[in-house]
Amino acid sequence: MTQKEKPKYGTIGWIDLTVPDALSLKDFYSEVAGWQPEALSMGDYDDFIMSADGEPKAGVCHKKGPNSDIPSQWMIYINVPDLDKSLAACTAKGGKAITAIKGMGNSGRYCFIEDPAGAVCALFEPKVD
Repeated sequence: MTQKEKPKYGTIGWIDLTVPDALSLKDFYSEVAGWQPEALSMGDYDDFIMSADGEPKAGVCHKKGPNSDIPSQWMIYINVPDLDKSLAACTAKGGKAITAIKGMGNSGRYCFIEDPAGAVCALFEPKVD
């Protein structure tokens, strides 16, 4: 999503995979899915934005730093207009937060949740200018 686009709430805004060895796995998805990896500096290591036809499609991330507590599975990020309200509704309806609310730079903030059936996803509140 570019800065000028209005977020579409209730939609999946991103998908990524967080694993112990993102370096080798990005090569796997490059060959299997045809995605082209682009390094994204995380300070002392790189995560990867995976693109097709010049458009970002997914992320492959290392399970360390801010991602150390993220389950190793493909993760969807659902856009919500008010993360605090959505998180309160999650717990009121029998779900639970599995991470604290985290910032994502100037993009917004997010939290990983588990629904009452045990499925995991992320709620993402995009920063709106």
